[in-house]
Amino acid sequence: MAQRVTPDVQVIDETPPGEEQREYLPATGNRVLLPLYDPLGRLLGFGRFYRRVAALAGVADGERVLDVGCGTGGLSLAVLGTMPGARVVALDPDLEALRRAARTARRRGVGITLVRGFADRLPAGDASLDHVVSSLALHHVPQEQKETMATELVRVLRPGGRVTIADFDGIHGHGVPHGASQHDGPGGPLREELRDVGPDAEDRGGVVRLLSGAGLNGAGVVHRERMWRLPVAVVQARKV
Repeated sequence: MAQRVTPDVQVIDETPPGEEQREYLPATGNRVLLPLYDPLGRLLGFGRFYRRVAALAGVADGERVLDVGCGTGGLSLAVLGTMPGARVVALDPDLEALRRAARTARRRGVGITLVRGFADRLPAGDASLDHVVSSLALHHVPQEQKETMATELVRVLRPGGRVTIADFDGIHGHGVPHGASQHDGPGGPLREELRDVGPDAEDRGGVVRLLSGAGLNGAGVVHRERMWRLPVAVVQARKV
């Protein structure tokens, strides 16, 4: 009788010395509310949205994927649910969120590497990734770190590699997911996050402009919907 192989689930802390106390905005806006994140997400339909984003990413068997701002692992696990043969690394600054993601991965019997770190220093070698994905996380990142992250995307993606980013979409409304702030974490107005206005590329803002400005090709919105009452959108681009 063949022995069952247990998928490897790792949690790695790659925080550089001196940055252990670096500030970040947690998934729930407040660390003490983290236990409520997954139950609230189920109520709001996050799971269905993660599966749509995973389907749009179109990850193939054996491809290498990095999930930036993974939180408790919703999108990473949706990618693995769609393509169990993918090799997924998930990045987030919240170690407790990563531990929760690890417990969920073990319950589901999928392998994943979860890394504590920040979006402006991606844990991957040059031209080593087929996909970078991110969902409902970029609005937590300060603007200067977004710009560094975009440069990092170009570095870590192989030629032909793709990025898929989903976040709150200001063009169709002004929902504020964390309730108390009209600001994009430390980085600016939330409603500007995925603003995509006008027919000309130069007139586009938010994630589209961020990815185009870094040198990625064909950046544009590929999907829009409302998740509960919040407008969300998915942007994709490719490295040539």
